[in-house]
Amino acid sequence: MRAVALLLSLGLALALGASVEAKEGRPGFPLGVAAGEVTPSSARLWARAPKPGQVTLTVLPPNAGTRANPIRAYTLRASAAGDRTVQRVVTGLRAATRYRYRFWQGDISSALGSFRTAPRPGADARVRFAFTGDADATPGLNGRPGFNGFETYGAMARERNDFNVNFGDTIYSDSELAGAAVARTVAQKRAKYRLGLALEPLRRLRAAGGLYSGWDDHEFINDYARDEHGSEIYEAGRQAFLEYAPATYRPSTGLYRSFRWGKNLELFFLDGRSFRSAKTTAVCGGDLAPTAPAVVRQAFAALSPGLAQPVPQACLDAIASPERTLLGAAQLAAFTRAILSSTATFKVVVNPVPLMQLYALPYDRWEGYAADRARVLEALRGVRNVVVLTTDTHAHLIGEVRTQTFAPGGPVGTGIWEVIAGPVATNTYAKEIDEFLGSPGSGAVVTGAFFKPEPPRGLGLRCAQTDAYGYAQVTVTASTLTVQPKTAQGGIVVDISGAPCAPLVVRAG
Repeated sequence: MRAVALLLSLGLALALGASVEAKEGRPGFPLGVAAGEVTPSSARLWARAPKPGQVTLTVLPPNAGTRANPIRAYTLRASAAGDRTVQRVVTGLRAATRYRYRFWQGDISSALGSFRTAPRPGADARVRFAFTGDADATPGLNGRPGFNGFETYGAMARERNDFNVNFGDTIYSDSELAGAAVARTVAQKRAKYRLGLALEPLRRLRAAGGLYSGWDDHEFINDYARDEHGSEIYEAGRQAFLEYAPATYRPSTGLYRSFRWGKNLELFFLDGRSFRSAKTTAVCGGDLAPTAPAVVRQAFAALSPGLAQPVPQACLDAIASPERTLLGAAQLAAFTRAILSSTATFKVVVNPVPLMQLYALPYDRWEGYAADRARVLEALRGVRNVVVLTTDTHAHLIGEVRTQTFAPGGPVGTGIWEVIAGPVATNTYAKEIDEFLGSPGSGAVVTGAFFKPEPPRGLGLRCAQTDAYGYAQVTVTASTLTVQPKTAQGGIVVDISGAPCAPLVVRAG
């Protein structure tokens, strides 16, 4: 009887879906739709209903018109307790296939959403995606968004990718705009997500294809660590994020996840906030570059006189302490186990904070957690074709991850390349350097004098542009992984040298 009832229920839902698809509903669902966690056979679909109550989700058959009968129909319930957001994991889908979907509440319909399922693990498929992060929609004094209108997301949508990645600082609970209130409660953080979704480019990106989402610190508070800021603001940030981003969370490993896209690509999304230890800023006295060698510190002492002073040993000991962690033991074990066993040609680590040695203010990056950084690099030793994609820095940077850069003996590379992209909308890294040093133009000076020259004068980055919004476009084939930094308008990012940033091309080895 239960099986019969279930079949009748499904038949009724499908009939309802067919009837609502056969007409044009009144426009509603003003925050749009989204598809996340896409696999070869499933996707997590999201919307925010106009009001509490029943919501119907319908999924259309591949290659069908918008008035076709749905192949899936689900009855969901929007509640005030969940801020009227609804999500449903749709399963049983065909691999490498584009689906469309729509939400309904009465005769009100959402925009039509679309996503493509991943190829099966053995499929030799070409895959294209873009990634970015760091998006603040907080309004300025004129009531409009204080930085820009999220044009970067619009450019990413125009790429017509297989999927996209929006990773880290997807809201700014503590905006850099002067006078902006800090969002600490669930309700305040929900309001921040609604500000972003009120901007059409983000809605268009979410509706155009699958979107993998991740958090960093500003979903909680700047430089968040539980040891420093406690659990209350973490729980508020976690709840609001999971209501507005179709993503999967586990208490033991946080937002760590991995997804396979055919034979050539596997993505590993790291959670750098749920388990990290407190940073060492206080014990280091806020020193601008405590891990930089003395010769580098002296070279930039004119910009920051504190660099002329020696670094306290207690500071260096704290940064190097094996007791401190960025990922936490369970996540680190899950990640290393998964990437070591991956059979994908290219392994892409999507990472919330830079793994490269950048030296300036290392406290919130992997450099400030040196033992955990060493553990990760040791685990990746011998893993072929690893590329790291990172946001957070508010700059476009391309460089090799090294175990040492300025130490005696010269640079020691790992063969792992990292691409840092963004931001979407917040102060750029150059402007933050200007503000920190109290000297306009300092950011450009540091970029040109330190990021570009080869060691031992500088970091020798392939691309360094610290004052441009944008994203990075990634193309993966059986033989190459190519990453091209792009501007908010979709053009090629221009390096601090004045030349266009050449794409990073990693060949399968």
